[in-house]
Amino acid sequence: MDLLPNSAPLAKTLRNTLVQYHSIGDSESRVSKKNKDATVWRKPSEEFSGYLYKAQGVVEDVTNRIVDHIRPGPYRLDWDSLMTTMDIMETFDENCCVMRYTTAGQLWNIVAPREFVDFSYTTNYEDGLLSCGISLDYGEVRPNFVRGFNHPCGWFCVPLKDYPSHSLLTGYIQTELRGMLPQSAVDTAMSSTLANFYSDLKKALKS
Repeated sequence: MDLLPNSAPLAKTLRNTLVQYHSIGDSESRVSKKNKDATVWRKPSEEFSGYLYKAQGVVEDVTNRIVDHIRPGPYRLDWDSLMTTMDIMETFDENCCVMRYTTAGQLWNIVAPREFVDFSYTTNYEDGLLSCGISLDYGEVRPNFVRGFNHPCGWFCVPLKDYPSHSLLTGYIQTELRGMLPQSAVDTAMSSTLANFYSDLKKALKS
């Protein structure tokens, strides 16, 4: 089990990594899922043997309110059907913390419940916000859970220039679920989960 990292350099490195992902052209990825709410692409990850997923869709709300529903806090558990528990373990400042959360089983429990411990950081990006995270080897693994690992992940949320009451939400996710799982099951679960994330978020913002 590692000690907690120094938050400032980790936050800076994490932000720079996500901005780099955001500059990658779509031609390097292929579409893996599309519905009325979002499009999901994937390309091989440079961090591990799985994929870096990119999800993008327009959400009818202002940037700050959307990010408040995504970042660690009271809203996320209310609407994200995949997340079953969430605890803030350490707080560095109001935009930077370490959280532990658990996720429900997926694909008829082929993918069993998972636990993650993530460093989370929210910062300004252009006219909007970036909320990003990376997993830490920190804290004891709880029984009945496999400890997953999120390589650098994040959500860019910026207002549309002509419609400032609407925002473009772009996510980059590369989750190593770990455990004995067929890669095809992981790919199916990730693509569907990301597309559903947008649908569930939109319902929550309207309620």
